[in-house]
Amino acid sequence: MTYPGSRAPRLRVVAIADADSFVKWSAALLDRVADISQHMLLVRTPLVVSDAQKHAALAGTRFAEDARSVTRIAHGDVASWLARDRPDVVVLAGRAPFVRLMGREIDRLAERPIVVSGLPGMSIPALRGALEYRRYADLMVVHSRREVAAYSRLGRRLGVTVPIALATLPYIPDAADEGAPRSPLRGTEAELLTGPGTDLVFAAQALVPAAHEERRRIAEILRLAAVADPTRRVVVKLRARPGEVETHEERDPYTDLLEDAPENLVLSYAPMSEALVTAQGLVTVSSTAAIEALGYGIPVIVLDEFGVRPELLNQVFEGSELAGSADDVVARRFRHPDAQWAATNYFHRPDESIWWDEVRHLVALRRRGLLPARTVPRPRGGALHAAWHRKSVLGAEDRTVSGAIAGFVGAPVAAALLARKRRRAASDGREWRDDASDFTLAPSPLAEPVKRHAAVIR
Repeated sequence: MTYPGSRAPRLRVVAIADADSFVKWSAALLDRVADISQHMLLVRTPLVVSDAQKHAALAGTRFAEDARSVTRIAHGDVASWLARDRPDVVVLAGRAPFVRLMGREIDRLAERPIVVSGLPGMSIPALRGALEYRRYADLMVVHSRREVAAYSRLGRRLGVTVPIALATLPYIPDAADEGAPRSPLRGTEAELLTGPGTDLVFAAQALVPAAHEERRRIAEILRLAAVADPTRRVVVKLRARPGEVETHEERDPYTDLLEDAPENLVLSYAPMSEALVTAQGLVTVSSTAAIEALGYGIPVIVLDEFGVRPELLNQVFEGSELAGSADDVVARRFRHPDAQWAATNYFHRPDESIWWDEVRHLVALRRRGLLPARTVPRPRGGALHAAWHRKSVLGAEDRTVSGAIAGFVGAPVAAALLARKRRRAASDGREWRDDASDFTLAPSPLAEPVKRHAAVIR
């Protein structure tokens, strides 16, 4: 830990996270920045990573090399820890309500750091809640030209002003030549048909697709692919072992759907980067793992079995030429993306990734007293609403009386408000996409089940 009088000249950066996808994202994001002093706080919430998930999320980063750089901490201790450490920059890495709750802890500091937030993977369409909950950060990080445009337009539509900066998706390997265009198209045309290994890797998603029959259909496609060639593996890449939690609650887990799988159809909890080492190609419905695979030169099939729908989060792949059928999966007919699509979606030039330059500029302004704090306002509804918000994020980790009262009163109210919001969105004719502009004002189609939310706050 760094104390006053012993600070190195390097910028001190602290990531604050809880769930697996955000731990992975923030660790990889900071790993791209040279010459910083870094630390990560894992806040205890119902979604906080297990030790095994932490190991997988930090694999390959500097955090994995130094166990002292990661601290598990209670919410109530965050502000005092930051006050002692005096970081220059804090990266808030969590779901939207978590970001706002941690923002309130930062508001308690006398010496305020620059606050950065962002989204851990593909983020098209731009969601109203994702932006509004992060509007009090000094900088919001996204990962493609398309996302910069979408969130900028959404901000103008909502009257939300937050600086937005582009960063290369940190799971994509660094380009050898920093002046060359970043592209997933590598090698000769013949080499584009296969990756370096023999595994078909399926990137499972907790909520996509959500329907039981669709998840059963995917399990059947994977079985058919395994049976088609018993000499090669089909690897189902999962993020949480039984009993662990992840960012979203999984419905109909593949561990249940694949109970009678062939011997060459296996489950893996290894880091995605490790699973890709032996991959011939990757299959997904809409996972960011597709971009990670392409960054390693490994071809992909985006399964189009269920069409293009908002709740599948797969509209970002329209025009990519990555779509494939169940027959393509069984036959392992993988593909690489259209070059123009790739340049707009996550494979921009490395020198376009300017987020850290923006951070350093903001730090300089703050030190000169030229950058006012962007504080989180008190919620409408006062102390009870604030207690409800805290309880909804922390669950059983919030042991306050006010949290218990707010949880008891707020759960049925939250369920009613969510149902009312969805009925209103359906009745007034609002569309998921606004004039084909890659953003939406409608409620997210992937809101967590109310029953899980209610369980969390008890």
